[in-house]
Amino acid sequence: MTTTTTMKQSAPKQERTQHTPVPVTVAYGDGIGPEIMRATLKVLDAAGAKLDIEEIEIGEKVYLKGNSAGIDASAWDSLRKTKVFLKAPITTPQGGGFKSLNVTTRKVLGLYANVRPCVSYHPYIGTKHPVMDVVIVRENEEDLYAGIEHQQTDEVVQCLKLISKPGTEKIIRYAFEYAKAYNRKKVTCFTKDNIMKMTDGLFHKTFNEVGAEYPSIEKEHYIVDIGAARLADTPELFDVIVMPNLYGDILSDVAAQITGSVGLGGSANIGQGFAMFEAIHGSAPDIAGLNKANPSGLLLAAVQMLVHIGQHDVAAQIHNAWLRTIEDGIHTYDIYNALLSKAVVGTADFADAVIERLSQQPKRFKPADYSNSVANFNIKVTPAMPAIKELVGVDVFLHYKDRDPNALAQLISDLDISGLKLTMITNRGTKVWPDGFPETFCTDHWRCRFKNDMKSGVSYQAAIDLLQKIHNRKLNIIKTENLYLMDGQPMFTAGQGQ
Repeated sequence: MTTTTTMKQSAPKQERTQHTPVPVTVAYGDGIGPEIMRATLKVLDAAGAKLDIEEIEIGEKVYLKGNSAGIDASAWDSLRKTKVFLKAPITTPQGGGFKSLNVTTRKVLGLYANVRPCVSYHPYIGTKHPVMDVVIVRENEEDLYAGIEHQQTDEVVQCLKLISKPGTEKIIRYAFEYAKAYNRKKVTCFTKDNIMKMTDGLFHKTFNEVGAEYPSIEKEHYIVDIGAARLADTPELFDVIVMPNLYGDILSDVAAQITGSVGLGGSANIGQGFAMFEAIHGSAPDIAGLNKANPSGLLLAAVQMLVHIGQHDVAAQIHNAWLRTIEDGIHTYDIYNALLSKAVVGTADFADAVIERLSQQPKRFKPADYSNSVANFNIKVTPAMPAIKELVGVDVFLHYKDRDPNALAQLISDLDISGLKLTMITNRGTKVWPDGFPETFCTDHWRCRFKNDMKSGVSYQAAIDLLQKIHNRKLNIIKTENLYLMDGQPMFTAGQGQ
């Protein structure tokens, strides 16, 4: 059920911009979620945030009622109405086909950009990187997080990596617009396009194309492994980093942790007309109810939310009070250091400490100022020009238990359907026929490439006839992938070793 609460202004009293209450959907979540949400809302209330709150239930209780999505229809109604979601962490039960609510919410509401500021708070919070100030912009809807997986054979499962041109252009353009709006000097792209030449290759190519439209911003690209190593070792090299979904998920947590604590990280999930704000950490059920959880991640996410809804003055006031609290050495258990901290406090007391400092500015940290901040960018995607598409072959994937590729080739190499001939067999992507190596380990999952000489196309009927012939030979077809030329260029990769 959705319940509605109106947040009223409370002490301390001071001059503030008169804001109209903004509808916001709030979920208290699981584990430490209710504790840190109560602490966060208490600070927002004290600072004078004008919010018309609708509470919804999501997460573990909803999952265990038999809803595999973890969210009811009434909750979706609230989200579609308010278009702003402040969410505490949830627990997803293990097994049982439960889907990630975070991923579902991002995809259903089109929250394509995940924005995670990663800042060091030296010398008050221990870190090896005292001048780190990196914003990671992560693509939020595509990549392996499309969640399209299949058990294909007894031994092999598959997860499809989907990268689209419009999805990639949106996130990269967002990263450059963010850098421009917040006076960031450089945007860096991480991919693995030396291996995934088409998917990550598209991401890198689009980065180059979009980046050319922003001549005042420095641009660079790293292969993700060396980029990750440099981020962990020398984060001051970076300013804004844009990445596909999986790399961004992993490295934003790494970046948050090397600032001093992943518990300090908040994130914004931005789409066209919708936004969700959350801490980047999990529900931590092992410390739930113990008044130990650090509410900072969710509180800083709420600061991002206040900027998003136009309450810039309240956002700055809370952020500055939080910075002053950190400077004063009032720390929760996760960041407490006997050499750096002055007091260790619980969740509720930390919130009270922030409230006590709402009229104060930090002494050492640069004060937060959101007066000129931009929260929403009008991101437009260039429509793709239709390409001339020509079928020139088909990859047929087979479940074949004999581990001898030559034996498999003998069963199908004589097939020649309208110029479609067997040209290659791979196992887990590596060419094993013709001229394979006996040392190559093989599973029961085979890709058999039938292709013409590419001097002319073939018909779909030829591909269908080929599949019928293979089926008639009692071979188990798992799936097929058509091989195309688009504008005369092959839209498929060679096998490893080919």
